[in-house]
Amino acid sequence: MQANPLRPRAVLGQLSDMDLRLLQVFKAVVECGGMAAAELELNIGTSTVSRHVKDLETRLGLTLCRRGRAGFALTPEGQRVYEETLRLLASVRGFLASVDDIHARLGGPLALALFDKTASNPAARIDRALADFTARAPGVQLQLHVGSLPAIERGVLDGSFHVGVVPAHRSAPSLVYAELFGEAMRLYCGEGHPLFGAPHDALDWDALRAWPFAGLGYHSPNMELSHRARLARSATGFDQEAIATLVLSGRFLGFLPEHYAEGFVQRGRLQAVRPDLFHYHCQFVGVLRRPPQATRAAQLLQECLVRAHTGIET
Repeated sequence: MQANPLRPRAVLGQLSDMDLRLLQVFKAVVECGGMAAAELELNIGTSTVSRHVKDLETRLGLTLCRRGRAGFALTPEGQRVYEETLRLLASVRGFLASVDDIHARLGGPLALALFDKTASNPAARIDRALADFTARAPGVQLQLHVGSLPAIERGVLDGSFHVGVVPAHRSAPSLVYAELFGEAMRLYCGEGHPLFGAPHDALDWDALRAWPFAGLGYHSPNMELSHRARLARSATGFDQEAIATLVLSGRFLGFLPEHYAEGFVQRGRLQAVRPDLFHYHCQFVGVLRRPPQATRAAQLLQECLVRAHTGIET
């Protein structure tokens, strides 16, 4: 039997600035979902984007993606290269930040990642912290992201994010935590649910288990409470927007931040279910990576977050 021809070896020897540029283009294509979508992100033409991806495939000796009538899709090799690209670019950012530290200057990009729906929390003073930080470090280019709890923790650990703000749920030895602000979580039903407008006085935790529940699909205070109360999770969301949408369907009960749900309540679309009983407190923390030590800019931002939430005058 004739042996399969060997895959041609990659011609990539050492990384050049051009290679990094090609990898950045490839990253944008993946995250935008295709060549045409990446055109606006990269501010270059689709044909140029396509040529850059083709050049990268030639450099690596790999087919990274399929494009055609079926749409854009990564090959298994492309997925692996994308993951390695994220690690490489995070390392490059970390190197540049370390050089800035050596020169004792605060500059370059700094990525802050927030758990979703914090802006409407009256206890959150992240805006004040950012105003303080930008006054102290005007040379730093802030990048603000919103993500899920596990994505933010993972990003801080791998260097994609410098600082994260997440609900406290468990302690990782590789992260440094600082308490910031709290959030009241209450149980809601949507318009059309049998409990909407009905008396709730007889409801207790045992009776609650009979109703379909929508909960977060990752380790979090929401998941801890639902497991402890043995609630029947019939639908899963991966951010607060998803939980709100499920509850608004009128088919599920779910916990939401009180400040976020308030607008829906005022419009008659959501109702709190026995808020005196079905509630919990969620504490938010700022997180930094422990090893290697966070950059001076990241530490300063963490300090500004703490100062803003402890009432210390700046």
